[in-house]
Amino acid sequence: MAVAGVRHILVKTAQEAEQLKKQIKLGSDFAKLAKKHSLCPSGKKTGGDLGEVRQGQMVKPFDKAVFKGKELELQGPLKTQFGFHILQVLYRG
Repeated sequence: MAVAGVRHILVKTAQEAEQLKKQIKLGSDFAKLAKKHSLCPSGKKTGGDLGEVRQGQMVKPFDKAVFKGKELELQGPLKTQFGFHILQVLYRG
């Protein structure tokens, strides 16, 4: 089964996610923004780092983005039942 190292920031609105994505693209630190803004309790503590996830472990839209998107490319805003995510696949193995 496929695995990937992933980090993400979870927020309430697509607009907030877009603003954070822009800040990251302009050089802001992903981990610092995740600690400050993310609604994900575990991700907030780790700067958005979810560690290694297995294919099929996450909710479908998130899982699809992780295993279809390009490594290191920022993805999102991605809507799930939890809110809007900005995510980045760090590696796949």
